[in-house]
Amino acid sequence: MMAALKGYLTTAEAAERLGISQSYLCRLIRQGRLEAMRLGGKVLLIRAESVRRFKRRPRGRPRKKRPPQSE
Repeated sequence: MMAALKGYLTTAEAAERLGISQSYLCRLIRQGRLEAMRLGGKVLLIRAESVRRFKRRPRGRPRKKRPPQSE
């Protein structure tokens, strides 16, 4: 394994920290939700600060009404 530059993570390290797959991580990078840089054409490094600040979006559709409260 290569030693990442200070302040950057490999795709495997970033995916592990976020609890997601590497393919989903790459999708987030393409969407611009995570900052990354390409090193030497193939290696992709993700800014550690970008991973730290990343917030997941809620999945699915938002509810129109709240569920009834049970007593």
